[in-house]
Amino acid sequence: VQLQASGGGLVQPGGSLRLSCAASGTFFSINVMGWYRQAPGKQRDLVATIAPDGTPTSTDSVKDRFTISRDNARNTVYLQMNSLKPEDTAVYYCHAEIQRRRLGLEYDYWGQGTLVTVSS
Repeated sequence: VQLQASGGGLVQPGGSLRLSCAASGTFFSINVMGWYRQAPGKQRDLVATIAPDGTPTSTDSVKDRFTISRDNARNTVYLQMNSLKPEDTAVYYCHAEIQRRRLGLEYDYWGQGTLVTVSS
């Protein structure tokens, strides 16, 4: 099982980016999916999560600017980021709780990280 993230890049303050993360491989189901970020010299922090039924959560600092969504048919989670600020600069990691077998346990999987830089 692998998570492949994409969509990062350099954007000016006030701009937008859309991150994508697709799960591939053999598995039974995906539970919660989400995005985390890690700024230079700081710990990895939660940005947003989304349940299989589409119920989202997000941290207060991005609540009115970022939108998380998922396409269960494509095993993909998205993060639409609007009104970006320099403090949003970080490596963004996708995460998924994946059950590999019908009666098996869930395991945490991480994408490789995609760099988002907000700068003029």
